[in-house]
Amino acid sequence: MKDRRMVFTERSQTSEINVSPLIDIVFILLIFFIVTTVFVDETGVEVQRPQAASASQLERNSILIAITAEGRVVYGGEEIGVRGVRGVVERLLRQDDMPVIVQADRKAPVDLYAQVHDEAALAGAKQINLATRN
Repeated sequence: MKDRRMVFTERSQTSEINVSPLIDIVFILLIFFIVTTVFVDETGVEVQRPQAASASQLERNSILIAITAEGRVVYGGEEIGVRGVRGVVERLLRQDDMPVIVQADRKAPVDLYAQVHDEAALAGAKQINLATRN
């Protein structure tokens, strides 16, 4: 009888689980997901995009510039105007080669879109797209 008691007490002592490697793995995964996350800078204004049948999904990592119905050109929630487009696009293209996506309101003047497109092209953007909805 005494031998059985010894066996049970020995098993209960060895049944502890070491969770420190598990915590290390969780922290490593957390750091991995934080580093690999793509952050998207929104334009900061709501625009009514025109509809297009040939619309497609574009890259997440891109430069978003908005043109409102009132004719304001906005990047990152701040009005930059047509003259500010070239500086913003040049600065961001130095960091990474990204496409420029212009979110123009349906009621925005076409000549304003053409000016924004030209400024982005002069800044060195290789791909300039107009954001639409399906």
